[in-house]
Amino acid sequence: MSSPKQPLLLFLKGVAMGAADVVPGVSGGTIAFISGIYEELLGSIRAVNLQSLKLLKDQGIGAFWNSINGNFLLILFVGIIVSIASLAQLVSYSLEQYPILVWSFFFGLVVASVIYIFRQIPHLRWREWLALWLGVLAAVTVAFMPPVQVSGEWWVVFLSGALAICAMILPGISGSFILLMIGMYPLMIQAVTDANWSLLSVFALGCGCGLLLFARLLSWLLERYHGTTIAVLTGFLLGSLLIIWPWKESLEVMIDSHGQEVVLTHRLLMPAEFGAVTGIDPQTWAAVGLMLFGLVLVLGLENIGGRQRKEL
Repeated sequence: MSSPKQPLLLFLKGVAMGAADVVPGVSGGTIAFISGIYEELLGSIRAVNLQSLKLLKDQGIGAFWNSINGNFLLILFVGIIVSIASLAQLVSYSLEQYPILVWSFFFGLVVASVIYIFRQIPHLRWREWLALWLGVLAAVTVAFMPPVQVSGEWWVVFLSGALAICAMILPGISGSFILLMIGMYPLMIQAVTDANWSLLSVFALGCGCGLLLFARLLSWLLERYHGTTIAVLTGFLLGSLLIIWPWKESLEVMIDSHGQEVVLTHRLLMPAEFGAVTGIDPQTWAAVGLMLFGLVLVLGLENIGGRQRKEL
């Protein structure tokens, strides 16, 4: 990172990833992918292994830090942590007060992401098409899977962190949505808001373990089956559009163990139908405007990421 602007830009990408990870239905992995740092992120996480630990023992922290691309990871994760800590309450409030507008913005962002990532598939053979539609099927299954309830014991929180972080680094699969599906989302958002460090530490430990294991698997797949893996990730994103469609009618609702309302089943509606059925203003023009803003934002990130890759 020779230019002073590059660490700042990387920090802002971390902030964007953190903001996306807070929202159920949007993945920080999507932001990493469209901003051009996805494979570097996986490679840097993968570099934290026994060999790098041996370097730490034999040659000191400097050699270890360089081997794991430490500056990159530090700046990015500081951005993610700052974003989650500062935006968790704001995002929760916005989703509660302005759900249509928030989901519309992310819908536009993900539509543009699908287009961008689809263009990264080197060849469109039957294997890539099959992988793409399997990815769509997986995301749709997650989208309509009924939520379950789990306890808040420490080992459940640990496993929830490991599961959520795997989803968080997959474009299109949201760790927050996984937490919502297993009934842990309200608990973790409250833990961030209340600064419950004991609970957050257990969750973070689970995230760390899950991240180290899953990043290796995903990096291995990208190295050996790049086109097929990209096709699956594109399918994940495409299927996730059903999760974040702004106009939904709740058909079945329950109150979870934390007193939060959880939608069990819903159906997707067009804006005019949504207004007629629910009596709620669909805010069509504002929603479309925010969708377009999401599209433009992704195009800007893609342009910046493309220029950076050419400079490397």
